[in-house]
Amino acid sequence: MITTGLLLNTFPLSRILLFSSTLSLTYTLSIFNQISNPSVFLFNTLISSFASNNHTHIAFSLYSQILTDNTLKPNNFTYPSLFKACGSHPWLHHGRSLHTHVLKFLEPTIDHFVQASLVNFYSKFGNLGLSRFLFNQINKPDLATWNSILAAYANPNITGTSSTTSIDEDTTSLSIEALFLFNEMQLSKIRPNEVTFVALISACANLGALNQGSWAHTYILRKNLNLNRFVSTALIDMYAKCGCLTFANQLFDQIPEKDTLCYNVMIRGFAIHGYGHQALSLFNRMKLAGLQPDAITFVVVMYACAHVGLVEDGYQCFYSMKEVHGIEPKLEHYGCLVDLLGRAGQLEEAKETIFAMPMKPNAVLWRSLLGASRVHGNLKLGELALKNLIELEPETSGNYVLLSNMYAKINRWDDVKRVRKVMKDLGVNKMPGSSLVEIDGALHEFLMGDKTHPNSNEIYLKLEDISRRLNTYGYKPITKEVLFDIEEEEKEDALNYHSERLAIAFSLISISNSSIPIRIIKNLRVCGDCHESTKLISKIYKREIIVRDRNRFHHFRDGTCSCLNYW
Repeated sequence: MITTGLLLNTFPLSRILLFSSTLSLTYTLSIFNQISNPSVFLFNTLISSFASNNHTHIAFSLYSQILTDNTLKPNNFTYPSLFKACGSHPWLHHGRSLHTHVLKFLEPTIDHFVQASLVNFYSKFGNLGLSRFLFNQINKPDLATWNSILAAYANPNITGTSSTTSIDEDTTSLSIEALFLFNEMQLSKIRPNEVTFVALISACANLGALNQGSWAHTYILRKNLNLNRFVSTALIDMYAKCGCLTFANQLFDQIPEKDTLCYNVMIRGFAIHGYGHQALSLFNRMKLAGLQPDAITFVVVMYACAHVGLVEDGYQCFYSMKEVHGIEPKLEHYGCLVDLLGRAGQLEEAKETIFAMPMKPNAVLWRSLLGASRVHGNLKLGELALKNLIELEPETSGNYVLLSNMYAKINRWDDVKRVRKVMKDLGVNKMPGSSLVEIDGALHEFLMGDKTHPNSNEIYLKLEDISRRLNTYGYKPITKEVLFDIEEEEKEDALNYHSERLAIAFSLISISNSSIPIRIIKNLRVCGDCHESTKLISKIYKREIIVRDRNRFHHFRDGTCSCLNYW
């Protein structure tokens, strides 16, 4: 190319730059630096290549050269690769500055690809509102843009929870919106691909929407889409989170080449269903297969140990991280260790772990200690945990509720009133419990005492029937944790109208086939009374009831629960 003079022509020059950039960074830059007056096209070629090959700092250096050259101006081809490079730490904060440059240099000629890259960037940045606003400005978004916004809603960037199954109000509403967006995408005649279905299936997993998730699985098979490891892993996660653990395990066994992520999802599936021994067994299989565990692997394995009391195994897992696998424990791993010890009643050891940590404990760790203190009746530690929690999360109602329940359990009603007064003075309201149930592909949500459902009359008649039959079986309501200044009889009524009781009543009148399990998704931890009453309901009505709360699954069958009261 030198001897023939081809290097004087822009297009062949761009080809040699592009090819060499995948082989030798130094060689590519030595060619580029010899070019007199390189065009924006050549700059864009290298920026795209370097950004795609994790040489983000050099890509931005080249972009800076464009800005300082009075003869050049960035164009629509300059920005998409830069925004893509800004999608991960430590470059995230550069994306917003880059957006101002787009408005400065391109407005009003911003094209479809730049708009799509902005949508993708802000979804990864965690600003879902702005991402959706920008998406709505795009006329006829293409498949890649649809996939970006679907992924943003299906996998929201919400932090602050240690639970491997936690579902809150934000996650629920965003996942529902993902299903609506997918419906809009279908109406737009854009045909979904494998990436689309990973997002859709993830949303179904968050919601426990088994029918929609199964439909997506069927569609993939019917349309001969590639059931690759990403789609397969999403399906395993969905079936596990929808309570179909056996099916998730069968799908896992069918995958010919499993990676660490696939193992992590299946281990987590066993963990959230309370099958700690199976989770440990799969962890050992993973290591025998020659796969290296990552930080997430140790979180899900320790979580599995915590929920069945495998303290020694959990301990060994924690200390093998650094000693055997060279992984430095992070805050979430210490959180799992505290949870493991606390659930097993080793509260002093749990407290010592928090104070001995090399990093500052967060609210999740103190909440684990508070929860364990409530279960095991250690009021002193519970008060210590709440003191630290109030400093970190003064507006989180669940923290106060846990301590108030501890006082109620030992009949210290003055302290119960004091905690509730603190909540009132700070303007803290108890988070309302909600339960989701899926009937014939439609999601139904219930709040405590909810009467907004179209079938409310039938639901409340069924509740009366449930109450009568529970009383026949000698059921005694557990009213000590009801946080209201009301009489005992009214407290019992309040328990009858908990969101999951409403969901169960609706399911009993809606699903006549007794062989079909009732599946319920809760946003909060199952309370003691609902746990006991649901065990009896499963026996009285001869129905399997599967409840997924914010921590784990409970499989109620014949008057017993799979958690064996260890939750």
